[in-house]
Amino acid sequence: MGRNDSIASANAELARRINHEARRDPTSPYAGKLVGIANGQVVVVADTWREVAKRLRQAEPDPTKCYCIEASAAYEQVEEIWSSV
Repeated sequence: MGRNDSIASANAELARRINHEARRDPTSPYAGKLVGIANGQVVVVADTWREVAKRLRQAEPDPTKCYCIEASAAYEQVEEIWSSV
């Protein structure tokens, strides 16, 4: 496994733990927030994607080493989008 693969795995695992915590505990500092992760570390917890992107670019210019989540989202839930067009 290459270095970027191990970073991606670390980022994904941390994101999974944060999502689980935020959904389980409404008093978590991550609950209802957007989280940016780089190189296996939380870099930013913010209210807007713009702020997450800005801080991640400052911390790690290589986007393949970054990961973003909406901490309280139900990612296992399937959402269907219908269009009337």
